[in-house]
Amino acid sequence: MGEQLALGLPPREDYSAASFIAGAANASARSALAGWKAWPGRVLVLYGAPGTGKTHMAHLWAEETGAILVPGEHLAVMLERLPDGRPVIVEDADARADRTALFHLMNRALNEALPALLLTGREAPSRWDTDIPDLKSRLLAVSTAELEEPDDVLLVRLLKKLFADRQSPLVDGLIEYLLPRMERSVEGARRLVEALDREALARRTPINRGVARRVLGGQDSDEDV
Repeated sequence: MGEQLALGLPPREDYSAASFIAGAANASARSALAGWKAWPGRVLVLYGAPGTGKTHMAHLWAEETGAILVPGEHLAVMLERLPDGRPVIVEDADARADRTALFHLMNRALNEALPALLLTGREAPSRWDTDIPDLKSRLLAVSTAELEEPDDVLLVRLLKKLFADRQSPLVDGLIEYLLPRMERSVEGARRLVEALDREALARRTPINRGVARRVLGGQDSDEDV
């Protein structure tokens, strides 16, 4: 059987429980979400760097609780249509949600019209911009759960998932080769897998150490390899 070549397929968006990678970096966040019925003020902010799993965890929580998921940029339009009695998730609330709409939604949770409100963002709520003093006070006091960057165990599992999502073939030992040489973050892993897949596709080869050396060298220098 010949070697499998890179296919150049876009990554699949899989937010299922089966595809979620649990580890120490998201343990406290998982615990916080599981205890949603006891959130003070019925609100929790889930935050972390891009790619750390906020959207995946939000989808899993929505499936568990029946929550309505609202993109932050649509909150102002959807606010009046959100029914009482169901949990709500606002994604990218830090950067995209209208501040007046966000304040009203947090009030609905505080007044028990909503069973729970989950807000996601990249930064802790104390750093969110707002010119509404009462909203600022709420954000300073709200409960939070941070998603951290992965440790070695989680990073290995993440790399395997990223390659599998792209259906990218790779040779044995490649991940062990990458670990000590790569940027140790979720976003760095995503960029690296994309670059490896692109390089292997261009050279019509599996993702091997030669491909990895060229890509990693390119990350260290602006010169073409």
